Amino acid sequence: MSTPTIPAKPEDRTWYLVDARDYPLGRLASRVASVLRGKHKPVYSPHQDHGDHVVVVNAAQVLLTGKKRYNKTYFRHTGYIGGGKFDTLDEMMSTRPEEVIRRAVRGMLPKTRLGRQMIKKLKVYAGEEHPHQAQNPKPLSRSDKGDD
Repeated sequence: MSTPTIPAKPEDRTWYLVDARDYPLGRLASRVASVLRGKHKPVYSPHQDHGDHVVVVNAAQVLLTGKKRYNKTYFRHTGYIGGGKFDTLDEMMSTRPEEVIRRAVRGMLPKTRLGRQMIKKLKVYAGEEHPHQAQNPKPLSRSDKGDD
């Protein structure tokens, strides 16, 4: 006899706070994507959203190693014919550092309706301030084996 799948309830969701200062971008994105998917919980199942909310602060001070700052490019389209634009990571960090983290995390989530639902639980802010104090976010440990 198999055990029934337990649906996630909003009150089961926890809010986590991550400080991106001096945190390597890929490791940060991997850790956040894991929490958004709910892989840190014993009730994890890949076809359901059991993940928690994550608030990332200090996105402008994330650590970028190697020459990624100048060599990595992001593509966007204006919607007009011939409107494809390429921005370097350096340009993105100076104008929209939140988008850099959001894109890195989104690339590690499923490319389905479920993934689009999960990315909505991610809140990214360039500075120290965030409007989610009422949710009492807990600090998220930097390791996967950490104390969540």
